[in-house]
Amino acid sequence: MKTNALLDFSGLPRFDAITPEDVQPAIKQLLAENRALVERLTTDKTAPSWNGFAAPLADGIEQLSRAWGIVGHLHSVNDIPEWREAYNDMLPEVSRFFATLGQNLQLFAKYKAIGDGEEYACLSTAQRKIIDNEIRDFRLSGAELPEDKKPRFQAISEELASLSAKFSENLLDATNSFSEIVTDENQIAGLPKDVCQVAREAAETDGKPGWKFSLHMPSYLPVMQYADHRPLRAVMYRAYATRASEFGPPELDNTALILRILELRREEAQLLGYNNYAEVSLVPKMAESIPQVLAFLRDLAVKARPFAQRDIAELSEFARLELGIETLEAWDIGYASEKLLQARYAFSEQDVKQYFTEAKVLSGLFHVVETLFGVRLKPDSAPVWHEDVRFFRVETPEGKLIGQFYLDLYSRETKRGGAWMDEAINRRRVAGKAIDSIQTPVAYLNCNFSRPVGSKAATFTHDEVSTLFHETGHGLHHLLTRVDELGVSGIHGVEWDAVELPSQFMENYCWEWSVLQEMTAHVDTGAPLPRALFDKMLAARNFQSGLQNVRQIEFSLFDLLLHSDFDPTERDGGSILDLLAEVRHEVAVIVPPDWNRFPNSFSHIFSGGYGAGYFSYKWAEVLSADCYAAFEEAGNPFDATTGERFLDEIIAVGGTRAALDNFRAFRGREPQVDALLRHSGMILA
Repeated sequence: MKTNALLDFSGLPRFDAITPEDVQPAIKQLLAENRALVERLTTDKTAPSWNGFAAPLADGIEQLSRAWGIVGHLHSVNDIPEWREAYNDMLPEVSRFFATLGQNLQLFAKYKAIGDGEEYACLSTAQRKIIDNEIRDFRLSGAELPEDKKPRFQAISEELASLSAKFSENLLDATNSFSEIVTDENQIAGLPKDVCQVAREAAETDGKPGWKFSLHMPSYLPVMQYADHRPLRAVMYRAYATRASEFGPPELDNTALILRILELRREEAQLLGYNNYAEVSLVPKMAESIPQVLAFLRDLAVKARPFAQRDIAELSEFARLELGIETLEAWDIGYASEKLLQARYAFSEQDVKQYFTEAKVLSGLFHVVETLFGVRLKPDSAPVWHEDVRFFRVETPEGKLIGQFYLDLYSRETKRGGAWMDEAINRRRVAGKAIDSIQTPVAYLNCNFSRPVGSKAATFTHDEVSTLFHETGHGLHHLLTRVDELGVSGIHGVEWDAVELPSQFMENYCWEWSVLQEMTAHVDTGAPLPRALFDKMLAARNFQSGLQNVRQIEFSLFDLLLHSDFDPTERDGGSILDLLAEVRHEVAVIVPPDWNRFPNSFSHIFSGGYGAGYFSYKWAEVLSADCYAAFEEAGNPFDATTGERFLDEIIAVGGTRAALDNFRAFRGREPQVDALLRHSGMILA
């Protein structure tokens, strides 16, 4: 009989052997084993201890989580019908298991017994933090609910998991369902040659003449930024802005899903004794209350809005005087902004892109990581899920393995949009083995960049380079942890509004001349980025930063208010748009058309774990800017002492202590917003 590759935990995932047919038998077997483990541990009459209870439970669940993580990963990066069916087939049962686990009073009692017992004081810092987190999470999972309420709570958990998966699938399908083929050469005027070549090849693949454009980022963004043909921009914008809404196929409309998700989240929160889902969301975060977060966002909006108003006034005047656009529409913003950027700073993003060739970017990124954290990154080999995927290892200078990661850079129709890091294997001490038997961590780094065109190397925009550094920051948080206990290893146990700190911190290195000198080579000539062009980029760094900041604040406020003040049982899809309009009236300076359906594609909060937590990006920006300021104060972005302290106090400690304590240990004080405002050019003269 064929061995089920999904059940092989002896090493790296066997992507060359795992099939959709493996999912159901493997996951069912692991679920059965975990149920038996829970039964054995809960009926054990001996006093619970770390080694007798907490450690074996964590070990057992780790294998289930690891296998299910592989299935979820393949559903994200290879969303073909077979993998979608395999994932969705087992999703309710997996969700039911974890919901039941979180409500198991016997397990809860054993964790509390350890927390209240004499052993607690003898546990390591990491182990005590895990016990504290488990007690908190059991309460948030409904463990203390009356028995007659628990089935409803479990049903909500299962349905929410299915709805989130369906939201993401609808969005991907809606994105894939649209394409625009143009045959008039005048319609592609202004577009970069490489973009046109890809569009031509896409049309040829479909057996059609002309150029084919899609809503995937490598195709959509250049159209919105460079296409002189305004009607093409308008068509593409409307298609993108109305994805997964009532304007497309009914079966892909996310409106009803959004309302149901909000309704279930609110019901879940009220079952737990909270007023709304936002209150539940904040319990494991740094932020203390909804008013505190609202005050933070609104204070930031007050500081950013004058700059945003100046940005849009300048853009509108430029569009009218130089481009002949009397009324600036939503589909003109990116195009007019690029033209203004070129006029003001005498360079184009497309010019810059030619210097960021893939091999040099990776070499430069690796050099930053190696210099900053004293490690070595080398190519490695492993089975992969697609021929584009590469694999690397992280070592100590002496050659000892620290961790490994997969790198999946290019956009595909079967891959969900955006960029993200995920865990393949977590660092932990392997139970029952020698004390030095540590499981090394493995990460997935996923992006959606343009692939190589013809015989030329792939080139990335500076924004895409920043995205790659960002996701690498998440990966380093996972890979460079020194914590051996699974529950607080890497990003585990880190407050959600602090988890973006290392990722946003790494973006700063994309603006250091010493870095860019070594990570650029023109795709045609091989010449490095000229200093004069870098100076123009630097001068333009905060171009429209006011607009960018109020946009993020708008999303954050909308998310928080949607999960606090909004009652989905009394509202409808139109009311969601009314709330968004109110938020925009308060903070935004650009108001999209009435038919824009942004919520229907807001996957971060409806299928990405950021529900009532999107503000985390802005708060983490404060933390990351303040941390990077320490290197600025040292006078060297690679200052060895500061870098070692950042590794020791922020990255390596995982979730063993509160994120605010991590920050204080690194900076020696409370966080301050000044560095963020300065980096964003939002300091009033």
